[in-house]
Amino acid sequence: MTILHGALVGLFVWSGIGAQVTETVSFPARESFIEITSVRVTGYNAVPEQTDNDPHVTASGAKSNPEVVVARSRDLAEELPFGTVVELRAPTDKHSCGFEQVEHLIGYRVITDTMHSRKEHQIDILFDKADTVSLGEKKVNPAVALGICNVTVRVIGKIDVKDIPSTQTDLAILVNKTLALK
Repeated sequence: MTILHGALVGLFVWSGIGAQVTETVSFPARESFIEITSVRVTGYNAVPEQTDNDPHVTASGAKSNPEVVVARSRDLAEELPFGTVVELRAPTDKHSCGFEQVEHLIGYRVITDTMHSRKEHQIDILFDKADTVSLGEKKVNPAVALGICNVTVRVIGKIDVKDIPSTQTDLAILVNKTLALK
């Protein structure tokens, strides 16, 4: 069974801030959400040192948007194809990494990027390079504060990468409205 099973919502018209957007989404019923346990999660920034030659475009062709983008290792491509909407669930031992410090920045994410081939069973969250969070008495980038955690990835649904909302708020509204129709 693939993550694409579930009811097709089809063309979903949804109004955002001053604009009307048509989105193609597919979300399974809540009881059939798929979870992938014990996936390593790290963070990155859209800068040449941490990406390929063009840090402004992801492997799927979507814009590198730190509000909604997440990358996955190549071995997870079948389970998490481009456009998969995911929720990252905190590790049971939250003190083993910096998840608590960055959790407010994560929300729902959309798989639009691929990690280097040497990475396996891993998710990489795109954070804004200008953002900072408190780590003790220091202010650091969320990618640094996160470190390396083991999380559960919950597959929420799928969206066409050309229709990805540009903000975390709009993505959450889309997910919540679509799931409310179930």
